[in-house]
Amino acid sequence: MPPLVRHELKFFINNGQYQVLSRVLRSVLKKDEHSDENAEYHIRSLYFDTVFDDALHDKIAGVQNRDKYRIRIYNCSDSFIRMECKSKYDNYIAKRQAQISRDLCEQLMTGDPTGLENTSSGLLREVFREMRLNLLRPVVIVDYVREAYMHPVEDVRITFDKQLRSGLFSHDLFNPALPTTPPLEADQVILEVKFNRVLPEYIKSIISTSVGWASRSAISKYTLCRRFEGKEY
Repeated sequence: MPPLVRHELKFFINNGQYQVLSRVLRSVLKKDEHSDENAEYHIRSLYFDTVFDDALHDKIAGVQNRDKYRIRIYNCSDSFIRMECKSKYDNYIAKRQAQISRDLCEQLMTGDPTGLENTSSGLLREVFREMRLNLLRPVVIVDYVREAYMHPVEDVRITFDKQLRSGLFSHDLFNPALPTTPPLEADQVILEVKFNRVLPEYIKSIISTSVGWASRSAISKYTLCRRFEGKEY
């Protein structure tokens, strides 16, 4: 079955706008069930790209249809590890995922796809082909704190991504003391609004009133976190 295709809107907002909107959403929406008492949890992703940095260059060039592969963990724990492929189709996004073991994760972190061709997961077989044919390999760790709110109508999910940091040249995904550096100003927060077909009018009104629909941006945390590599783009 093909993955669900959803809308995804992204905005840079400042700390003042974040504080206002966060307080309002906390009073009218449910916080993510996996978050703490502050509606927060930590996300760390190890992104993969080809030897020619195709995902990076496709994003910068604004290619409409593209894929990004990553391994994602939560709160620096190995209790739940996922390989994901996030796909962009014009103005829509879709995500496929497969849970993997710590051993397999450690193997992929070294760039070794051995054994993936025999898995029952279509996504993992795809990753195997990409690693063999296009030399897909791990390139950067993306680290941030997410504050998340949910609404069942249209499966609305509103998130604030804060304290974005780049793992630079390390792929040490499970290291809680991993050296990182911020690619954004301290005042900047990334607001993401995801929904299936239509954003409910009252939620649209709340966001518009709180942040004035700050300029929508084609934000890529992956691209931001690779800006320290000295590449020309």
